Amino acid sequence: MSIYYKKILPLFLLYALFLSSCGIYKKTDARQIPTNATERVKKNMEEGKGFRLSNLGKKSGGDFQFASSNPLWRATLDKLDFAPLGNVDYAGGVIVTDWFSDGSTNDQIKITVRFLTNEIRSDAIDITIHKKKCNTQNNCKINKIENNLNNEIKFSILKKAAQIKKQSIAKNKKDSNPIKLPKNF
Repeated sequence: MSIYYKKILPLFLLYALFLSSCGIYKKTDARQIPTNATERVKKNMEEGKGFRLSNLGKKSGGDFQFASSNPLWRATLDKLDFAPLGNVDYAGGVIVTDWFSDGSTNDQIKITVRFLTNEIRSDAIDITIHKKKCNTQNNCKINKIENNLNNEIKFSILKKAAQIKKQSIAKNKKDSNPIKLPKNF
């Protein structure tokens, strides 16, 4: 063999190795592969078999499964810290306290906060208060309370959320400022 073939043959074998997709050929059933190209891409992405060039360089995020980044959520937990919590579900957007009372009467209340959006605005949360009144025979009656207490709780949460967001923005602004060096440096 000539020197030309000795140089090209290893390159050809290396090229064939890369074309084999780092694996051995696997038999597939054509009935299990979608005929539509977008469905095939979606299936491959779900199985972790590919990547999209259109998403290259773009930052992903914004859909967090923890509450420390949400000022509205943090403010609600801060304002309801006096009550025992019965159900806290960030993904579902609900905080429900357990029944509690101040101890002076047999009346107990339960507060439910539903998050309708993550934005800090007046229609972002819905507050529901239930009152349980029990007599001496432990016969209890539960009523939904609709008075200004609902609005007081809502506005105190919104006010606290605005303060938390303002502090967060100030902190991020402070952290992002570069260090300024003196002109003589």
